[in-house]
Amino acid sequence: MRSHYCGQLNETLVDQTVTVCGWVHRRRDHGGVIFLDMRDRDGVAQFVVDPDTAEAFANADRARSEFVLRITGRVRLRPEGTQNPNMPTGMIEVLAKDVEVLNTAVTPPFQLDEHGKVGEEVRLKHRYIDLRRPDMIDKLRLRSRISHTVRAFLENQGFLDIETPVLTRATPEGARDYLVPSRTHAGSFFALPQSPQLFKQLLMVAGFDRYYQIAKCFRDEDLRADRQPEFTQIDIEASFVEEQDIMGITESMIRQLFKEVLDVELADFPRMTWQDAMDRFGSDKPDLRIPLELTDVDDLMQQVDFKVFSGPANADDGRVAALKVPGGASLSRKEIDEYTKFVGIYGAKGLAWIKVNERAKGLDGLQSPIVKFMENIVEDLLDRVDAKDGDIIFFGADKARIVNEAIGALRVKLGADLELYTQDWAPLWVVDFPMFEADDNGRLSPLHHPFTAPSCSPEALKDDPASALSRAYDMVLNGTELGGGSIRIHDQTMQRTVFDILGISDAEAQEKFGFLLDALQYGAPPHGGLAFGLDRLVMLMAGAKTIREVIAFPKTQSAACLMTDAPGEVSSEQLKDLNIRLRQKAKADSTAE
Repeated sequence: MRSHYCGQLNETLVDQTVTVCGWVHRRRDHGGVIFLDMRDRDGVAQFVVDPDTAEAFANADRARSEFVLRITGRVRLRPEGTQNPNMPTGMIEVLAKDVEVLNTAVTPPFQLDEHGKVGEEVRLKHRYIDLRRPDMIDKLRLRSRISHTVRAFLENQGFLDIETPVLTRATPEGARDYLVPSRTHAGSFFALPQSPQLFKQLLMVAGFDRYYQIAKCFRDEDLRADRQPEFTQIDIEASFVEEQDIMGITESMIRQLFKEVLDVELADFPRMTWQDAMDRFGSDKPDLRIPLELTDVDDLMQQVDFKVFSGPANADDGRVAALKVPGGASLSRKEIDEYTKFVGIYGAKGLAWIKVNERAKGLDGLQSPIVKFMENIVEDLLDRVDAKDGDIIFFGADKARIVNEAIGALRVKLGADLELYTQDWAPLWVVDFPMFEADDNGRLSPLHHPFTAPSCSPEALKDDPASALSRAYDMVLNGTELGGGSIRIHDQTMQRTVFDILGISDAEAQEKFGFLLDALQYGAPPHGGLAFGLDRLVMLMAGAKTIREVIAFPKTQSAACLMTDAPGEVSSEQLKDLNIRLRQKAKADSTAE
């Protein structure tokens, strides 16, 4: 139906006849001459319709925004003074000879050139309109290019694209499963995969050696800006590898991706232990663009009478950390109060601070409601953080987990608010994660998943599981975890040891993971892998604020689809077929945002 896309029209086509199809972006009537800005996925071009082409003019005259047209005409240079060098098609226009209305359109719920004033709820309700915006087209085009580049790289490295099941059984992956009732097996349920983890390990046992998949995954969990109930990951697994092999392959892939797609040469990927990351940044995914670090001051605070500090400083699970912000003494009390509210989100009971106005004056040069409680250690404290005139020092004092989360988040917020970034891209590897983490009751759970290999023998793991490190590694970029992976357990004895530590009995392990345990008996090779969050990767590369901006049809933060009104109720007949009876009828507004 067409010879060109709108965005392909340029000076090389002058005096040629072209045919395009697209949507009316804007219509203008200038003294009897009608100008139509036509839009398709490749761009916008200007078409001129004169009254001397009666039928074409009549069709152009009745066209309105978002009408679907097919136009044939001759390309010509725009008159001097009307050219737009900022548009790819801004040097030419098309003198239309034939205008055909392929379909009409009602007035759209929002103008596509005024999307900044439209709420996200309206945009998601009419996503098919929202996706017509050039900004959204560019993001999805970028996503397609990223996927293509990743596939080409992995294929060139000898990886095979293999699909794994979407209907499987529930496994403990750290979040709730989406369950799918089985009609043919009354009372039984499939689960949508949280990841292809077990199947890709089985592919290694089967001898495929190198596997990849751009896979859909599902997790029924609370959502954040970088999470969705269904998401896409770049899943990679290889046999006869160690940590440096997988890290080397995937680092090369990300380097090539940024170079080819964004023309960006990423800096070195430093390696940082999990413990170092938590101590210095309060986070296992530190944003290294921000030149602020946490400093431990427990030993100093053990000496003060102020229990807010001395209590956590002397507690086994406590921490007192200082965060120096150069030049931060200019922050107003109102701004400090806002930061105090912010850390409260993470469980902090308050935010202590000291402004260093003139250090040479001693205590008189400091401004703070807490200095009077620490006169005996204040000079040592200022030396410890290397405080200068004009700095402010924030403090977190609580359980180590709360301090890390609160002050770590404050560090990131200050970096953004005060524009402290020192570079555009700051990648790194975080390694040497703990094998397990303990809840408030001391019960252990895997920090990653129960198929991650520890860095020690089964005997050593059993003797001191709380201190064991795993062979896991995360790639982090600008404070976002791009992907996480590990060397897997390929020995049945080690796998049973891990299950035993987690309180999974032999019977339960056999019932849930018998197929994996059986497979490990048949010559399972050493293997490992890594999974990247494709949505997060595209979000970062596109400069978007949330992954909803780079997914064609995303869910809201309440895991609902406003466009299709999903999830929705089903008929009693369908429930009967599935042998399901509802205990409580769903509320009519249960899927509302």
